[in-house]
Amino acid sequence: MNEQRNLFLAMALSMLVLIAWQTLVVGPQQKQRQQQQQTAIEQSHPKAAAPSLPSASLGTSEAGTLSVDTARSQSRRIAIKSATIDGSIALDEGARFDDLRLLGEKYTETVDPKSPHVVLLNPAGTAHPYYAYFAWKTPGEADGAPAAWQAEDSKPLTPEHPVTLRREDGKGLVFIRKIALDDRYMFTITDRVENTGTVAAIRAPVGRVRCWPTAIAALPQELARDARCNGDPKAATSGISHEGPIGVFGGVVQAPTYKSVAKEGSADFPNAPPGAWLGITDKYWMAALIPDKDLALGARFLGPSKDGAGAFRTDFEGASQTIAPGGAVELTHHFFAGPKEVDVIDGYADDLHIAAFDHAVDWGWFYYLTRPIFRLLDFYYKLVHNFGIAILLLTITIKAALFPLANRSFAAMSKMKKLQPEMQRIRDRYKDDKAKQQQLLMELYKKEKVNPLAGCLPIFIQIPVFFSLYKVLFITIEMRHAPFIGWIRDLSAPEPTTLFNLFGLIPWEPPAFLHIFGVLPILMGLTMLLQTKMNPAPPDPVQQKVFLFMPLIFTYLMGNFPTGLVVYWTWNNTLSIIQQYVIMKRMGVDMEWETKFPTLFAAGRKIRQRFAKVDASNGSSKQPGE
Repeated sequence: MNEQRNLFLAMALSMLVLIAWQTLVVGPQQKQRQQQQQTAIEQSHPKAAAPSLPSASLGTSEAGTLSVDTARSQSRRIAIKSATIDGSIALDEGARFDDLRLLGEKYTETVDPKSPHVVLLNPAGTAHPYYAYFAWKTPGEADGAPAAWQAEDSKPLTPEHPVTLRREDGKGLVFIRKIALDDRYMFTITDRVENTGTVAAIRAPVGRVRCWPTAIAALPQELARDARCNGDPKAATSGISHEGPIGVFGGVVQAPTYKSVAKEGSADFPNAPPGAWLGITDKYWMAALIPDKDLALGARFLGPSKDGAGAFRTDFEGASQTIAPGGAVELTHHFFAGPKEVDVIDGYADDLHIAAFDHAVDWGWFYYLTRPIFRLLDFYYKLVHNFGIAILLLTITIKAALFPLANRSFAAMSKMKKLQPEMQRIRDRYKDDKAKQQQLLMELYKKEKVNPLAGCLPIFIQIPVFFSLYKVLFITIEMRHAPFIGWIRDLSAPEPTTLFNLFGLIPWEPPAFLHIFGVLPILMGLTMLLQTKMNPAPPDPVQQKVFLFMPLIFTYLMGNFPTGLVVYWTWNNTLSIIQQYVIMKRMGVDMEWETKFPTLFAAGRKIRQRFAKVDASNGSSKQPGE
């Protein structure tokens, strides 16, 4: 059976299985788990004592036309400086984290190292406000105006130097906040409230992440395309990775899209037990609040209204804290703002015991396959320091794991190809008697011990591997701007060259839809064409022509895929061709191109015959018993 036909059949079957599994098994199980979790939450945290949900007020748009420098000058600030990030904290705006830029060669907007660094957080008044903060409020009341904090000194916040802030509310409460920064992207916020008055006070801790994305006045259905909160203007949106609010409540991941939140208005998660976290994530970046590990809370995701009021928000309000006269309450929160580097995210999940924090990276349905593939790819990268070569090594590893199955598949296809003349004679002789034709073909298969479907299994197994590798290349920040060789400077992006400007020789930049038929996609198409010629041809001449066009179609499609995936597919095809060629020659099956170009392959045939004669003479010269 034709390998390409098997591929399409396997892809269709695998998609049907995945959809059915997700709809009939995973969906109901997840819903049941969420219901059970919610019941457990309500039993352990009665509603009478539960924290309140954050206010659903949309507020007014804080987007404006100010430059970042002008917006920064509207508030006193404490600078943030480290090897990985820089920025500042707005003291007069409730100690907001609203000015953050990522440093390092990997975090520029384009592959050009001289391009600007990615800006993650922006202050209010700019065209793209995006910020986060922690605060205290009186339960049942709306958020007040941002409080002004005083810093103990003017030194910047660095990994070696935490900063301490202080403010008083004039009613006997003293708020002391210590902010520390590690050497990566995690802030630790220790909030202490001291009651110097004579009356007990009740305050609730709150946290907010707010983002006014571009095209904020668009209708909800348009927000899915245009509304994004990350700071990377070159990163393309896609349904492959989750972008939007994200949170974990009671161990259950909640990840509605920008579109769904904008359409529904809000998503509420009352009575969340301790251990929750929430934020806004995009393909590569995330801003996330991790409340005190012992704090029960209510959380809410909010989207902007149709007229553009408000922002995308992920808010929490913790259980009320009673501060007795002369007493104090202290909570420790964390705030993550940065790229979703897998090792860093996993390290925080382990060190800070953050539940399901590794799900900040959207590993998808094949979680237990995608993560190991990334780990193996990362292992090879750390050996060779080149993700392109690491992909080649990963492909060899996958081929080695599937070698026995592939051998059976290629052997079955070689037998089928060897039987093609006899099969064609049966079809020609009984072309008007399909039943007799099928009967004789089945007898031929049985006699020659050939299974026409034997080629499907290895292909079927490779489908999840293909999807998982695609996911790895698409979502992991480690692939972003990862070079390979020569002109390939970003394995996560499509092939940069195109046939339409002679692969860069003509000084003309074709439009986006013509950025196809690059060097690697063309090589991949040629390997597919070669495989098509090596496999048994379909009996129908129309089908033969259709399958000859398939490499061209795939060449066009793969022109828009990440280059790393094209590298994998081309190299995988090359290894398959070598393996299939060896098996076919062992079985005495002639290649189509050898019969069409006999002179070209005559020398190789003579060499093989000479070696065969030498082996035969060596075998005959041995005496019995030797």
